[in-house]
Amino acid sequence: MAFKLDNKTLPTDAAFTSNGINYPANWLRLTTLDEKKAIGISEVADEVIYDQRFYNSVGVGKDIAALKTTWVSVQKESASSLLSPSDWYVIRKSEKDIAIPTDVSNYRDAVRTTCTTRETEINATSDATALKTLLDGNITDWPDQLA
Repeated sequence: MAFKLDNKTLPTDAAFTSNGINYPANWLRLTTLDEKKAIGISEVADEVIYDQRFYNSVGVGKDIAALKTTWVSVQKESASSLLSPSDWYVIRKSEKDIAIPTDVSNYRDAVRTTCTTRETEINATSDATALKTLLDGNITDWPDQLA
């Protein structure tokens, strides 16, 4: 909750003055609502914050098709970033026919499989809230990076 005095928001834990009286920084925390009201302080609800990655405004989700397109693209970029450090093995294989180490090949396969799984999970969501919930911790983890 926020508190207003004379149409101005009072910062919590900051001293303030009203009608020539100085109030200490802890006054808002230590007083009752009735004591605050007695000097003209009103209590107002905090502004509702929403995640602008998924919502246009409070409770109004963005277009799910557009969100899916964006987040699938993010997965592809992440996979590319994870694969990039080992790309030289693939180039060496192509140029010199030197085998890609099994652990590297397995890791690269795991990244591609995980990317596909993550894309499927994203595409299975039905709305912005479901997508946000998925991406906030319920999506398949990327494989551990190579040592």
